[in-house]
Amino acid sequence: MSFDRHLAEIAQEYPLWTIWRSDAGRWWATRHRPLNVAQRDAGCAMTIDADDPDGLRDQLRDQERWAREHGSPAPP
Repeated sequence: MSFDRHLAEIAQEYPLWTIWRSDAGRWWATRHRPLNVAQRDAGCAMTIDADDPDGLRDQLRDQERWAREHGSPAPP
């Protein structure tokens, strides 16, 4: 699958994040909304990265779960 297709799919799955692939080949995501103190203390991050699309999806899934458990509103 092409990089663009992976980017589009992940962006659709996680609309509260901006997804991109760096020139160095790393996969990145950054949140659209700031975290609260409880979310930061729980290990949530504003920006995450991974070696590949599957790794990024795994991290996004964990980040979304942690944020929900510590006060993030449900996605619109």
